[in-house]
Amino acid sequence: MTWFGKVTFGSLGLFLGGPLGAVIGATLGHHLVDKKQQHMDRQTPLGRQETAQAAYFVCMFSILGKLAKIDGTVSREEIAVVEDFISKLNIPVQEQQFAKQIFSEAKYSQYSIEDFAVQFYQIHKQQPTVLISFIEVLFQVAAADKHLHPAEESALKSIKNIFRISDQQFKNIKARYFDSADKYYQCLNCTPESSNEEIKKNYRKLVKDFHPDTIISKGLPAEFTEFATKRFQEIQSAYEHIKKERGL
Repeated sequence: MTWFGKVTFGSLGLFLGGPLGAVIGATLGHHLVDKKQQHMDRQTPLGRQETAQAAYFVCMFSILGKLAKIDGTVSREEIAVVEDFISKLNIPVQEQQFAKQIFSEAKYSQYSIEDFAVQFYQIHKQQPTVLISFIEVLFQVAAADKHLHPAEESALKSIKNIFRISDQQFKNIKARYFDSADKYYQCLNCTPESSNEEIKKNYRKLVKDFHPDTIISKGLPAEFTEFATKRFQEIQSAYEHIKKERGL
């Protein structure tokens, strides 16, 4: 994470402000920010891309912390799922620990899931593909235990509304992680009744929008490349399945 070194100087929390900045500040502790460090912050300001990537990272683990506690308790299974998710990010131990601390701090934060989602939306509102990818990753984590708690689904719907993602897009995303007979069509935002032309059109758009390089260039941290790549592969696999089924 190119922005991670700057976090230790306290700059990110001050720069982001709001719920994300508050969680970072609580995670790092005020003792890390002294006059010398603040001077260094002014010497190394965060760029737009670094800010977007940092916001994605911090918001992801903040919302995961809130989701884990949304049914009243945080189970060992939920903690294990998040720890497994973090281990797959292929980041140094120090950065893995930082993610866990954000997750833990956010659980007891005064801010709600909606508060975090609103701030993230303000940063990425011009990049709908990044917003959808965020929901995608949340569903991947939620599906790890093969069960979507009603309270979790309700929270994800709230995020969907804040991100201005359509009901159909949300339904399609959910279908890819939980059983659905039409999951290949829903992967391409289509239905079995869609025309061949509509399927081809959607496929071309999704391949362009969800290419890992495109996602990363718009603000998805490089650590999440694996998840962007998985989505890209699912799009291709779904199209091949439908092509074979329809004889295209």
